[in-house]
Amino acid sequence: MKYIVILGDGMADEPLAALNGRTPLECAATPAMDELACKGLLGMVKTVPDSMKPGSDVANLAVLGYDPEQNYSGRSPLEALSVGVPMTDTDVVFRCNIVTVTEEEPYAEKTIVDHSSGEISTEDADILMDAVREAFNSEEIRFYTGTSYRHITIWKNGEILELTQPHDHLGEKIGAYLPENDLFRHMMEKSFEVLNEHPLNLQRAAEGKNKANSLWFWGAGTKPSLGSFREKTGLSGAMISAVDLLKGIAVGAGMTVIDVPGATGSLETNYEGKADAAVKALLEDSHDFVYIHVEGPDEMGHQGSIDHKILSIEYLDSRLIKRVKEAMDASGEDYRLLVLPDHPTPIRCRTHTSDPVPYVMYDSTRQLRKIARYNEKEAAATGIFQPRGYLLMEEFLKK
Repeated sequence: MKYIVILGDGMADEPLAALNGRTPLECAATPAMDELACKGLLGMVKTVPDSMKPGSDVANLAVLGYDPEQNYSGRSPLEALSVGVPMTDTDVVFRCNIVTVTEEEPYAEKTIVDHSSGEISTEDADILMDAVREAFNSEEIRFYTGTSYRHITIWKNGEILELTQPHDHLGEKIGAYLPENDLFRHMMEKSFEVLNEHPLNLQRAAEGKNKANSLWFWGAGTKPSLGSFREKTGLSGAMISAVDLLKGIAVGAGMTVIDVPGATGSLETNYEGKADAAVKALLEDSHDFVYIHVEGPDEMGHQGSIDHKILSIEYLDSRLIKRVKEAMDASGEDYRLLVLPDHPTPIRCRTHTSDPVPYVMYDSTRQLRKIARYNEKEAAATGIFQPRGYLLMEEFLKK
């Protein structure tokens, strides 16, 4: 038996007046997911414990079968594992976004415009991070380039700071969310001076792109310690994602990380490449389990774009899920397929919530026959609910 998880990050949502009381998932054309719902098990799962903040870190740990309340030590250290950043037990690790803020006001009066600087390329971001390193690297503080707008800061012998994530405050003045710590506040303020008139940002502005003109720190944590996925499940696992967080979780769990050319973490990612890499990992490379993560729906939720969120769901369905299922059916291998989001990213609030999410679990050897669609409403109507999300993996892998 082969096992496949396909995760549409932030895919779940709330009913919207603009969609006549339906969710983006209800409005999207999803024949592949609907077929799974007709032949598989449909239900709801709560991936984020009430005691924890809703985030892809917590939720994806739960989907992989790790109890977040026992295994979570912060988001940024997981991303640092992916980048290969050396960490000691006394280091504190931060996510460091390069964001877009308005230009004219004093720093604390500026407004955050874009948490991703127009989904800046990693190549452009690395040029700007070189300027950041030149300005701020020291024996105490080190900066490392990640992917796109997502980067890493290490504070040697540091302390956990309570900081807020930038995508929660788009369109707001940033003063209320600046660090109380003098060092980190100074670096944020100074970063605007370093970045705003950087030649690359002047070029971006001339091309009509958002400047990547300020640092934003959040997601503090310490060196993680996850148990081996193979020892936990007896399966050889692989991770396919464009996002450092998911790659870091895989590294911490001893899973193979598979990089796919053109996988960007945005709406226009390489869906077909991810599908083909997953099938190859299962059928040619002797992996038992593959986890395919797609970031697009989450990014569209943060942007508040209804049309693009629907499109991202349709791309996931037609360009990835359908392709994986057809290839596995053609192979003759027995397989199970689990499709779900990690958490909702509702258009209403443009950030994550802790609400339960719909899942569909399909087994090629045991097909049910019913009329169903894969969405929040129909999954809730089944009455099937797993309140402890990390137990869903145990059910999925049950012999």
